[in-house]
Amino acid sequence: MLDAVKDALYRVITTPKGDSLAPIRLPKDLARRLNATLGSPLAPIRELARRRDALGRLAALRDARNGNGAPPVASSAPASKADAAPVMVYFEKDRGVRELARIEEALGGKGIAYKLLDVAGDEATLDFVMREADCERDELPVVFVGGAAIGNFPALVKADVSGELQRAVYGA
Repeated sequence: MLDAVKDALYRVITTPKGDSLAPIRLPKDLARRLNATLGSPLAPIRELARRRDALGRLAALRDARNGNGAPPVASSAPASKADAAPVMVYFEKDRGVRELARIEEALGGKGIAYKLLDVAGDEATLDFVMREADCERDELPVVFVGGAAIGNFPALVKADVSGELQRAVYGA
């Protein structure tokens, strides 16, 4: 029953009917954005059924893995992404584009999640980055792990080779 209501509401906010009138278009646009922000709780009935089936399969897999009463086996793999320190890459729009691409490739190759933060026009953040990383404006982009500056691309590679990057992101 609830899925039918979610499906009906989804169809109402996604139909193009009435979009030519601002009093209808604006609330629908707001509802679509809110739905997307909340993770799309309103969706077509097939999608809702697919999600429910996936949750059931996930629960079955968890039960099968832990159902024997034994604790989960410890792994030698790095800590999960949830346990990883946040990695931020501060850059300035249209400057150091090649180096930014190299940093993204290096972090992506290691499977490290990161967030790009453009400091163009944000003097306070730019001052913070330059002070903490002990760098100049033309040395951006700069990588930070958990609030500590790693540095630009050469410093990132050096930290990766020495193992410092793994320790900084995933702990000891």
